[in-house]
Amino acid sequence: VWQCGGSVEVLPCSRIAHIERAHKPYTEDLTAHVRRNALRVAEVWMDEFKSHVYMAWNIPQEDSGIDIGDISERKALRKKLQCKTFRWYLVSVYPEMRMYSDTVAYGVLFGESAALSRGHKSCLCFLLQNVYYTSNQQLHVGVLSPTIDDDDNRCLVDVNSRPRLIECNYAKAKRMKLYWQFTQGGPIQNRKSKRCLELQENNENEFGFQLVLQKCTGQRWSITNVLKSLSS
Repeated sequence: VWQCGGSVEVLPCSRIAHIERAHKPYTEDLTAHVRRNALRVAEVWMDEFKSHVYMAWNIPQEDSGIDIGDISERKALRKKLQCKTFRWYLVSVYPEMRMYSDTVAYGVLFGESAALSRGHKSCLCFLLQNVYYTSNQQLHVGVLSPTIDDDDNRCLVDVNSRPRLIECNYAKAKRMKLYWQFTQGGPIQNRKSKRCLELQENNENEFGFQLVLQKCTGQRWSITNVLKSLSS
């Protein structure tokens, strides 16, 4: 609507009704359909910000495995209507929306260690929550805040040699150790303390392992989706 010169009007005297069918002729689980439609919208309208939708669904941007169909007609319509860019929409219409253009990798983080797997290569899942690695070397963990008014993004921080999740802006303001050197298939090392994030066996933990910060022993980490080259 906004990108193509339309408008949304508030009409106090209007009446809107929705009549729901007694029987829905489609599947009860709409996840696959909603995801497909979201990707179609992203590819047609969101330009370089389409990565935000892929991140939200934790889907690789290249070779997603999801058939979104032919969108050439929709792209042609956008061009014909001379619609503005999605960046214009974010700046002019919804400046409260938080941008994550500095994200270079996202998804599930896996650790690999010959010592932990007793000589065999195996992957150990770090967290069930998604992880986002940024170009300024921060590791965000968990759900990302949708607007700039929400200051609840959590960053991995080295606090007295222990890994902690702390609100990112607070950690930055307090000059805490929240910057990490990381390359795909390499260690995760705190830039200031030089300690590495590693998995250590712990039989008292329900998973059998715990996350620690210690002198680097060669444990390697990988993240499922990479948008841009990871450089140390």
